[in-house]
Amino acid sequence: MLKKWKNMPLWGKIVAGMVAGVIWGLMAVILGWQEFSENWIMPFGTIFLNMLKLIAVPLIFVSLVKGMASLTDISKLSRIGLKTLGFFMASTVVAITVGLLIVNIMKPGHAFPDSKRAEMQEEYALSVGEKESVAQQVKESRPLDFLVEIVPENIIDAASDNRNILQIIFFAILFGLAVALIPHERVKVVKQVFDGLNEIILKIVDLVMKFAPIGVFALLGSLVVEFTGDDVAESLNLFTSLGLYIVATVLGYLVMIFMFYPLIMRLFTPVGYRDFYKAISPAQMIAFSTSSSAASLPISMEVVERDLGVSKTISSFVLPIGTTINMDGTSLYQAVGAVFIAQAFGFDLSMAQQLTIVLTATLASIGTPGVPGGGVVMLVIILTSVGLPAEGLAMVLALDRPLDMFRTVVNVTGNCAASTIIAKSENELVYPPVNKETA
Repeated sequence: MLKKWKNMPLWGKIVAGMVAGVIWGLMAVILGWQEFSENWIMPFGTIFLNMLKLIAVPLIFVSLVKGMASLTDISKLSRIGLKTLGFFMASTVVAITVGLLIVNIMKPGHAFPDSKRAEMQEEYALSVGEKESVAQQVKESRPLDFLVEIVPENIIDAASDNRNILQIIFFAILFGLAVALIPHERVKVVKQVFDGLNEIILKIVDLVMKFAPIGVFALLGSLVVEFTGDDVAESLNLFTSLGLYIVATVLGYLVMIFMFYPLIMRLFTPVGYRDFYKAISPAQMIAFSTSSSAASLPISMEVVERDLGVSKTISSFVLPIGTTINMDGTSLYQAVGAVFIAQAFGFDLSMAQQLTIVLTATLASIGTPGVPGGGVVMLVIILTSVGLPAEGLAMVLALDRPLDMFRTVVNVTGNCAASTIIAKSENELVYPPVNKETA
């Protein structure tokens, strides 16, 4: 048995951990082991998540500097940047459009019971108030404040908080650009140092991922206990009441994952459907279990380079930026959530209001952090942009965590597809990879 476990691929171990976590969570609720689960199981999930966050900043900084320092053609950098931004903006608009089409066809809000609506508004009143307060601050900011926030006053302070990942990316690009502009002989030692640092960080990633099955088990087990509470039937009733909303949202995710991304991969790259999903499945599993695009970044970079043949230059540029600004799943969720809330409150949104949702969600996706729950704050901004009461957030807040897991998979899948397509357009894609041909 132990030998089979050792020979099992990483994604298989992660799946086993996910299944065991769900089983454990249900058992804990049924047998009354919630306190034990919180005290003795949940900490391992927190440790795993913290380890992934621990390596996020050094990974992004070292990878970007190494990738940019290797550029001999500076014009190539601006070209890659424009392609990256264009792809992410276009895919975000597609995701929002898919969400709006599905929610307008299914109309899940029309079936929402009045009694449950009032109960959830009362239960989540405090949490809604907190999210609305944060969202109001974002909404009142000046149009170019997001550009000001990208440039850090102090890089040490910026590196101390994972929420400042755009500032880290800005400094890494500036640093790498400077290295690339200086003659090679004068910065040869610096490049060698970053080569070594990159190898060290990748080895740390390997070590952390050995802990992934245990971390995933603890995270999902704790989530089931937290979401279900003391009564399994209550959880089932809640899912029944909001079933159409869940189906509409997940259907949108599935369209993006299994239709949109494969289509553009087929059009622009030689990578096959099965090979693409087999390669990125470990990153998708981590995204699902952690609800964090940032946490899955290390494994995303590893698999696209090793199994898809994307060059280090492209992966170290596109994936960190995608983790910050490419939020296809989040934008789709915001569109579905806003229309669902409007339907539940009895409002019919006009075409102009729904176009406002498209624009607001697209711009909001740039400022949505790649961490669990980041899209909730931005949803409040979207609600207020079309005149909907922010209190409606209470109706979807209870389901945000499970859906957050699915939409993070969409985000990560989009990032991997983008890096592959852009690598192909820059002749930086070696497919099939050398390591797969010689394996």
